[in-house]
Amino acid sequence: MFSLLHDLDPSLYTHRSYVVSSGDDFSASKAVDFETGLEANRRHKQEATNVPSTYDISIIPRARRIHQPILTTPISSLRCLIACFSLLRAPSTQRSLPSGANQNQTKKMVSETPRCWYPDLIIANGPATAVLVIAASLILRFFNIRGTQGRMRMIYVESWARVNSLSLSGKILTACGMVNRMLVQWENLSKKGQGEYIGPLVQ
Repeated sequence: MFSLLHDLDPSLYTHRSYVVSSGDDFSASKAVDFETGLEANRRHKQEATNVPSTYDISIIPRARRIHQPILTTPISSLRCLIACFSLLRAPSTQRSLPSGANQNQTKKMVSETPRCWYPDLIIANGPATAVLVIAASLILRFFNIRGTQGRMRMIYVESWARVNSLSLSGKILTACGMVNRMLVQWENLSKKGQGEYIGPLVQ
């Protein structure tokens, strides 16, 4: 996912929120590394701006664990969906630190800067947890909670490993029309009408 954001302009997206599943310390640490790289790049380019660039990392329960029985999946998925609502509806000053993360790297993550109200853009990939984040945002938009209509545009990036068909998450999102854009990483899928191919997304 982070390789897709290598050209991200932090002066346009001044606050970035990273959502990871519980137990995924690797992705949380990668988010810290990515933000550290963004800051170093800005300093290298000597970009001067009065707009603060901040970020946070939120950890939510997994929708379904590996090898979890199907019978208990609705319960864990509901818990994940509720956590997604809480994440999207309220600003948070609480930061979750990935285990083993360098404390100097996480100063911004634990700062008291509140998370912005409702994201302008949601970029998601991966399995069921990503689907529930998108579902929560759609429900908020449908009921126009605190003026959410017209906010939270959604882009889903299909896995590079999906060559001939979409993943189950991709199929659900496409069939239900839940995302603004479905990006696939193989032209073959685009020719089948299963997504939008705009060239290699992972370098």
